[in-house]
Amino acid sequence: MSDPTLLVLASLAEGEKHGYAIIQDVQRFAEIRLGPGTLYGAITRLEERGWIRPVAADDRRQPYALTALGRKHLEEQVANLDRVLQTALERLRHA
Repeated sequence: MSDPTLLVLASLAEGEKHGYAIIQDVQRFAEIRLGPGTLYGAITRLEERGWIRPVAADDRRQPYALTALGRKHLEEQVANLDRVLQTALERLRHA
């Protein structure tokens, strides 16, 4: 999975994070380094779709949170990925 929007949603499923924390989290769980341009492009798209929202911050870093709509979308995408994974694993057993 290397779609930046899904990686950001997966990161925010754990809780609110600002951009740098998202980059670090994605690096940790997916071993993919999101550059700032990629990250903030994904954040813009996710906000426009209503899947994440900015939350109040105590400092200059802007944290984001997953919305209910974003959680639903992430759950649907994870279910789709699981079907693909299960199909691939089954086919590999017979290869």
